[in-house]
This record gives sequence, structure tokens and C-alpha cells, in this order.
Amino acid sequence: MKRDEIQSRLSELLRGRNGYDELAAFSSWLAVALLLVNLFARQAWLSALVLAILAYALFRMASARVAARRKENEQFLELLGPARPWLRDPRAALAEARQYKHVLCPNCHKRLRVPRGKGKIRVSCPQCHQKFETKS
Repeated sequence: MKRDEIQSRLSELLRGRNGYDELAAFSSWLAVALLLVNLFARQAWLSALVLAILAYALFRMASARVAARRKENEQFLELLGPARPWLRDPRAALAEARQYKHVLCPNCHKRLRVPRGKGKIRVSCPQCHQKFETKS
């Protein structure tokens, strides 16, 4: 079998599949971390857990039920919440935290970003247009 033929069959097989999303990536990295722990712990149940997590990640990537996997991924991202930028890029998240402060709109509870070190400022919410004062 030639290389081009293998690639075309593989792309045909994966067409319409979910692919590599954030939950699959998290599952894969969790399995790798547990595998490293298991190098020292040498527990059979931990090896089985690593295999189960890897199987789940592969199942997610190969699943043809894209809508269901997308919903699961959105729930996972919602669960991560504010920790998400810190997990994605800790250096950029630290720079963001030094420059900006996050406040909640008292009316609609949307999270707004305001510059640090400006004292007491008046902020207008872009979603509900409520004006309020906050310390930056």
C-alpha cells in the first residue's frame, strides 16, 4: 500500500468525526501524568485507570456524534471557568492579572476587565449598559 493511499483512507475514516478537543486533550494529559506517577507507585489499578482514560480520549476523538461530544466539551469548559486561561498559558495569564482586574456588573453579572492602578473609575457594561463605579 502506498503512502498516499494510506493517507486518503485515513482521512476518509476520520471525516465527520469529533477530533481533538479540550476535553480529549485534558484526558490525554491526565493519563500521561498518572502514567508518570505509576512509574514510581507501580499499582495495577492505576495502570487500568490510565488505560481507561486513554480509551475515553480515543473514543471522544473517533466519535461520529459530534453534537453530543461538543456539548460535553462545553460543559467541561464551563466547569473549568476562570482556571482555563491559567491552564492554557500561565505566563500570559499572569501578565493579564498584573495589568487588569476583573469585576462583575451589578446588574447582569457579566465579568468585565478594567485596568489596574487607575483609582476609582466609572465603568459602563457593554451588555446591559449599566454604569457603575469600581476601584481598579
